[in-house]
Amino acid sequence: MADTDILILGGGPAGGAVALGLRRLGYSVSVVSEPRPFDAVEGSSDRAVQGMQAAGFKHALQALAAPSPRQVTWNGETSAANTERLIPRQPFDRGLLQDLAEQGVDVVQGRVHNCQEHEGAFTADVALTDGGELQLRAPFLVEARGRAAPAAGVSRVKGTQTVSLLQYWQGEEAEPKTAVESFEDGWAWMAMRADGRRYLQLTLDVASANLPPKRELDDWCRARLERLEQSAPFMAGAEPVGSVYARTSSPVLCERSAGDNWIRVGDAAMAVDPLSGNGIFQALSSALQAPAVVNTLIQNPERAELAKAFHEARIEGLFYRFARIGRDFYAQESQWPDRPFWQVRRQWPDAEPLHIEVTPEVVTTGMRPVVENGLITEAHVVITPDQPLGIWHLNGLPLAPLLDAVRAEPERTAAEVLADHIGNDKGPLLANWMRQQGWLSG
Repeated sequence: MADTDILILGGGPAGGAVALGLRRLGYSVSVVSEPRPFDAVEGSSDRAVQGMQAAGFKHALQALAAPSPRQVTWNGETSAANTERLIPRQPFDRGLLQDLAEQGVDVVQGRVHNCQEHEGAFTADVALTDGGELQLRAPFLVEARGRAAPAAGVSRVKGTQTVSLLQYWQGEEAEPKTAVESFEDGWAWMAMRADGRRYLQLTLDVASANLPPKRELDDWCRARLERLEQSAPFMAGAEPVGSVYARTSSPVLCERSAGDNWIRVGDAAMAVDPLSGNGIFQALSSALQAPAVVNTLIQNPERAELAKAFHEARIEGLFYRFARIGRDFYAQESQWPDRPFWQVRRQWPDAEPLHIEVTPEVVTTGMRPVVENGLITEAHVVITPDQPLGIWHLNGLPLAPLLDAVRAEPERTAAEVLADHIGNDKGPLLANWMRQQGWLSG
């Protein structure tokens, strides 16, 4: 049996980011990662790349292709304004594990077939990829196995049941590119790598798709792809390789994502519709501040409730933000308003606007949990409808005390009050910034 401070199940972007963050805080960390069984590819935005750089990924990022053009046909209109970076997941995952090992993380390649907690410690039984068994034990567990993470007994919020059907095609070498196209019963994502590998994926509503038996699925998908305008260059001169692979892509949120000695991150905590092409960005968003949560739970157990509340509020906030982004994008497609796929998704998760107008009347200050020096603590922050978790600093300036000072002297201009506190150069600049944010009246 091998002992470690922290055991992380899952070596994808979320698990990797947490592992590197915890190593920087001085913990011994073991990551169990199961090799990806299929040659998946994902599209990535510049935001995701920036997040991976901040996490400490180096070798993993070398697997990314250069930005390639993306065409989108949505609501009957085609645009080509954006680019997308393709990530072949097998070399990306290998590079990520190399990043972890080089930065002092113990990497175990294998499959966890049992994990139990007993007397304050977690024990995981791992079937190693190269044969044999290994047992790992740690007082703290990070669950980062994505959608595959066990969820028995976990209360979850679920969105409309969605399935994505993916098939690989192979053709001659070509310029990389991607495309998205909506159709009456869902939408398609298509990608082409330089080596001629093509990825054709249909995303459908589980309840209304009326999928055929598995033996007929290849022909069924092909027939639907052939109807799409964007699919022609991806299918031309190419043939399918292997059978259609089905995977769930339903939105799901774990209502409890942290305990006194465990935490969920990435898709294991919340997974949202993949429409935006920002799956890795979403996973990283929930993971980059998780090391501070874990550190607090271990070093300052008296702050456990504060740390857990911080993590769960952040997870929930990210989930609904990404869900509303998807809802608003679905609502832009008006060609088939009565088709089940579109009818449900343009209304879920709620009718709350993605962005709520910020006016001085709705801006308050109060105490909220924040990250400081690798720990979760409580601080005086500015709270707005768009930032319910609070805004603490701007370029090192604590904002809540300064906003309170302005409000305490309504007879003076904000620039004058702020100049008294932070100087004649910075005061007017900050006053103007607060006004732009909607915190102060014009």
